[in-house]
Amino acid sequence: MKKLDLFVLKSYIGPLVLTFFISLFILVMQFLWKYVDDLVGKGLEWYIIGELLFYASSTFVPLALPLAILLSSLMTFGNLGEQYELVALKASGISLRRIMKPLVALSLVISIMAFLFSNYVLPIANLKFHSLLYDVRQQKLTLNIKEGIFYNGIEGFTIRVASKDQDKNILHDIMIYNHSQRQGNTQLTIAKWGTMEMAPDKSTLIFKLYDGYNYEEVTDRRNYKITRPFQRSQFREQTRRFGGLDFALNRTNEELFRNNYQMMNLGQLSQTQDSLSEELVLRKKRFIKSIDEKFEFLKKADSLLVSHDTITPDTAYLMAALDKTEQLKVMDYSLQSARSVKNNIEYSKKDFEERELRIRKHDIEWHRKFTLSIACFILFFIGAPLGAIIRKGGLGLPVVVSVFFFVIFHIISITGEKYARAGILEPRLAMWLASLVLLPLGIFLTYKATTDSPILEADAWNRVFKKLLFYKKDDQEKIPEVK
Repeated sequence: MKKLDLFVLKSYIGPLVLTFFISLFILVMQFLWKYVDDLVGKGLEWYIIGELLFYASSTFVPLALPLAILLSSLMTFGNLGEQYELVALKASGISLRRIMKPLVALSLVISIMAFLFSNYVLPIANLKFHSLLYDVRQQKLTLNIKEGIFYNGIEGFTIRVASKDQDKNILHDIMIYNHSQRQGNTQLTIAKWGTMEMAPDKSTLIFKLYDGYNYEEVTDRRNYKITRPFQRSQFREQTRRFGGLDFALNRTNEELFRNNYQMMNLGQLSQTQDSLSEELVLRKKRFIKSIDEKFEFLKKADSLLVSHDTITPDTAYLMAALDKTEQLKVMDYSLQSARSVKNNIEYSKKDFEERELRIRKHDIEWHRKFTLSIACFILFFIGAPLGAIIRKGGLGLPVVVSVFFFVIFHIISITGEKYARAGILEPRLAMWLASLVLLPLGIFLTYKATTDSPILEADAWNRVFKKLLFYKKDDQEKIPEVK
């Protein structure tokens, strides 16, 4: 490897790694902001949260990698241009194409690795992430009994504690309402103080109460609603257990999530899509057959209702031949048949639309495996020429320009995907729409950069504006005055 190639690669890899992890960090922070309510207050272990963030960051690679390539390529060539290293290289007879050559090869390798990641790693990461996120969101909130507030997080009971000691273990003035029999506030336990602890399996809460009373309205006696029998018992020490809390994280079987299109590779997507398409065809054939059977009696009546060359059913004559009871039966049967056919059509239409949407989702995911790698390659050919043209490095102007082009790319991608889901565009066109739009831009910028075209220099634009103003003045002078 020549020294020039090694120098360019060293200048590029550092910003690439830095911008990739910065982009990934921002996306992970966005994820935490979105799901913070599902994570806080559930007593999750640190390794559970770490595992969730690891799998979440893996799913964000398709967003972070193209942005990192765009930003790092723009920064690299911007730094080389700002420090006049590009000028020195060009003065030595080395063209910009030759300077970009090692980075083009590296971008090609990154694109291939991005495809392999999308096809083999991303489905597993999606499976792990979504299954763990589902379990975390289903997790119950941890026990949090606050002072002076009625707590009803335990099914069938309401607990109030007047105050707690600083160690949060000793409770004062405890009230426990028992609603497990669903008869109202018929059972009440009051204690001056007590302790609260969780069993090791986190499924049982243990209260040890001291110096208290049990109050109960007796409802199993005759005429209790009139006599209102009531009993009170005093205790010095009492232990109450509340079971079935299940605060431990229960993991769902991951096999239940494998049928989702996001958890499949190319082969599985193609196979599933073919199966869904065949099943949709069979469903449509069955629907047509059921409709034909519903209206089979019309076909048999055609021979009786044909007059000359036209069908002229004389329904009034046919109904007049029947008595009122039979007419009502015919009308009722007709209405039932019409409603049945209508309901069948509406249900089948909704079923067909859902099946077609599911097929489109698989087709979209199939094309997404390729769009990531191609996007990385195209965005490099946008960032590198822009850096050579604007000749500004650092995290200032390159960040603004990179974010601008990436937002355009992302908006086109999201819009195309939504159009594909809605059936407005074919998935093969919608998923490649962003690449088709930005590819000509990348070719144009690369051509302008390699030919040293001053498209972003202020002096060049000033000359263009002066020429336009000069032509405008000449045109005004040529207009004859009207006397």
